[in-house]
Amino acid sequence: MALPFPLSDLLVILPELVLTELALGILLWATVVKREKEKALAWASLASLAVTAALIPVAVSFSGALPRTAFGGMFTLDGFGIFFKVLTLLAAAVTILFSLRFVGTSPYPGGEYYALLLFSTVGMLFMASGTHLVSIYIALELMALSQYVLAGYFKRETKSVEAAAKYFVLGAFSSGVLLYGLSLVYGTTGTLSLAGVSAALTASPRSDLLMVGVVLTACGMLFKIASAPFHYWAPDVYEGAPTPISAFFAVGPKIAAYAIFARIFFAGFGPRADDWAPILAASAALTMVIGNVGALMQKNVKRLLGYSSVGHAGYALLGLLAYKAGGAAGQPDSFGLWAVMIYLSAYLLMTFGAFGLVVLLEAKGYASESVDDFNGLWKRNPFAAGAMVVFLLSLAGIPPTAGFIGKYFLFSAAVKAGWPALALLGVLMSAVSLFYYFRIVRAMYFVEGEGEVRWREEPAVAIAVGLCFVGTLAIGVMPQPLVALAKACLLP
Repeated sequence: MALPFPLSDLLVILPELVLTELALGILLWATVVKREKEKALAWASLASLAVTAALIPVAVSFSGALPRTAFGGMFTLDGFGIFFKVLTLLAAAVTILFSLRFVGTSPYPGGEYYALLLFSTVGMLFMASGTHLVSIYIALELMALSQYVLAGYFKRETKSVEAAAKYFVLGAFSSGVLLYGLSLVYGTTGTLSLAGVSAALTASPRSDLLMVGVVLTACGMLFKIASAPFHYWAPDVYEGAPTPISAFFAVGPKIAAYAIFARIFFAGFGPRADDWAPILAASAALTMVIGNVGALMQKNVKRLLGYSSVGHAGYALLGLLAYKAGGAAGQPDSFGLWAVMIYLSAYLLMTFGAFGLVVLLEAKGYASESVDDFNGLWKRNPFAAGAMVVFLLSLAGIPPTAGFIGKYFLFSAAVKAGWPALALLGVLMSAVSLFYYFRIVRAMYFVEGEGEVRWREEPAVAIAVGLCFVGTLAIGVMPQPLVALAKACLLP
């Protein structure tokens, strides 16, 4: 029987296919490996990610000229997707490094943990290449279902179970809203292809039913990036989940969600940008305010970083707002899109760096959760304290760090696109963020440490944090290579 697609289409998703097989292999291996030998599963998972990364250029070389579509337009291999695939693979690799001892010393088996991380990564890789509403939704659910389990992986911890329950219930509801919105888009345009949706919107008059579908789709996507008013799950889930998973949630899924956000709203809904841009603008403003003001009241570091991530979701939305119809000949202005790509790269480094130091600082057998746990850190480990200062400065957008470069481009793009008030609000909220970030700095340098707080000796985590530290400063000092790369990987 003839296949409904040419075999060459498999090359487009070769990295995803191989990673799926490797994840299944690790899951089977976990059923026979002894508990004390589970660290080998972590290294095998890292090797799987490395093999997947190495297969991306192989897929490109055999696919011919980019962009290359496959499976009737459901997937597209292009520079934009490759950029986000590399970021998601990096996020998964750093999470595994953070988990080596954290999971190894816990009473919970590690095999399923690493397999679920890889399955979630497979979903994110498919999301980066999705150009069809069905393929995007299925990839999104593959990512989300794995994350629901990971959030509650420490099943004897009440907070972990509570985090998983909240995440699952709210995530399922948001998925239903998103799917209903996509069904309305299909009902009014007659197609699920993003290119087909764009053509239908260009040719047809404005439809109220279609706008309802666009609004519901936006609501579902705003939940995935923890943007207000759909952000309430983030601080609770980040606090309750295992700390390496909290770091993963703050970075990996958001990066993949921004990739499909850009594809859906510009490759698909671009002709109606003037209709949905005010919705994103309102959400961006609300998100920046709620995220930063909410963080001011937090004493738990994971909740503080959770609210911080909400605020950063609002900053990144400014770039998506800037990338709307209005350039030459009605084409989108690419400034906003590559500004988002640069900012997400910087966000990966500085957020993982901050969470990595939370993992390394152990209090009462668990990762540090209180700002007070950082008291006097500079005396116990001056290098860690200095690195934390750099990560916090970068999160606040202070030069010469990657966070400053990212915010500079985002705010510049917003002003250029006609949203100066939002750019000004972003600057003001960045100033507010200094207050809660420097509470941690004050604890490290100006308060004497007390209690049973000790420093974990974990070389893998220390190396990962060190690389994040170097990357944060390197992008801040020499952003040109990353800028050139982002400009070369824009949407076709």
